[in-house]
Amino acid sequence: MKTYLDQLAIFGGTTAFEKKLHVGRPNIGDHTRLLDRIENAINRRWLTNNGPYVQEFEARLAEFTGAKHVIVMSNATIALEIVSRALGLSGEVIVPSFTFIATAHALQWQEITPVFCDIDPKTHNIDPSKVEASITPRTSGIVGVHVWGRPCDVDALQKIGQHHGLKIIYDAAHAFGCTHKGRMIGNSGDAEVFSFHATKFFNSFEGGAVATNDDELAQKIRLMKNFGFAGTDNVIYIGTNGKMHEITAAMGLTSLESVDTFLATNYRNYKLYQEGLSDLPGIQLLQYNEDEKNNYQYIVVEVDEVQTGISRDDLVKILWSENVLARRYFYPGCHQAEPYRSYYPHARLLLPETEKLTQRVLVLPNGTAVGAAEISMICQIMRLAVERGPEVVLKLQV
Repeated sequence: MKTYLDQLAIFGGTTAFEKKLHVGRPNIGDHTRLLDRIENAINRRWLTNNGPYVQEFEARLAEFTGAKHVIVMSNATIALEIVSRALGLSGEVIVPSFTFIATAHALQWQEITPVFCDIDPKTHNIDPSKVEASITPRTSGIVGVHVWGRPCDVDALQKIGQHHGLKIIYDAAHAFGCTHKGRMIGNSGDAEVFSFHATKFFNSFEGGAVATNDDELAQKIRLMKNFGFAGTDNVIYIGTNGKMHEITAAMGLTSLESVDTFLATNYRNYKLYQEGLSDLPGIQLLQYNEDEKNNYQYIVVEVDEVQTGISRDDLVKILWSENVLARRYFYPGCHQAEPYRSYYPHARLLLPETEKLTQRVLVLPNGTAVGAAEISMICQIMRLAVERGPEVVLKLQV
């Protein structure tokens, strides 16, 4: 089957890129520094159980975020589960459907009912006015998600939480290195949860962390992530295994040393996309508030099919045919995934903005694996697709 560019004979009958360009391709820091750390960990024979690298990583993260406590864990999903249990959440917790499925699963796994709330179409974050309307006598908490690293309306959610006596957690998986009103993410609500998965701009292979300024909560979380152990053979609390090991922490420390480079690269790429996609009908690039610190990880566009003459899904097919592995986020919405689709078959009627956005959003490659030449080509492909929209749609149907 010929690709789109083959059919139009634009680039000599070949695909635009020989190698695939991924969304979330891992950023890697200083290889030598990483391998030295790994060798040291092996030589010490202290590979897990709160080793030196884990302790150093937590201290460095607390310094970076300004949070009083940062507790690293095996991944962000476990971190969400543990902090939810440590806060005593039960019954119902309000959460956006426009998020990665792990946000909902972390609650459902503990038999807490995720109540899906609609979003603000301008910010893509949970809509506080809809949160208020979703509260019932069974509601125990709210999980706000800082989508794309752009903070939720923290002030509004905090007021709602205080008024109704609800706990507030922020899923900050996208928001490491970002600020809200000049303050680093990691300092709001009862706790905030970071992801250091390989697809994040700052990664530790796998991993996550809880940031909190609550001493008592931090103590509970530290116990719960290590089976409830307080000392060698003294179990004083119920817990599980959420520990981060030394090799992961070594990668996290190495990434932290290169975080400024990663941020600068993402910002450069964001500005190149901004220039390359400017004035393209029906393609709206998500903008970041440059008065705040952003990680600029996500290059997000909304596709208006009426203006482009081509759907978001057809545009995805074209990009994939040219080895640009653009992604639909968070398609089709948590409420459309199982088991939630079966539990709440009519949820879509209460989530009109979420339904619309999941049909429009497209995320493009970013990070250190993408350079100016690749971004220029991606923008050219998108321009050609929009300019020849009806022709492209017909070809895709052949």
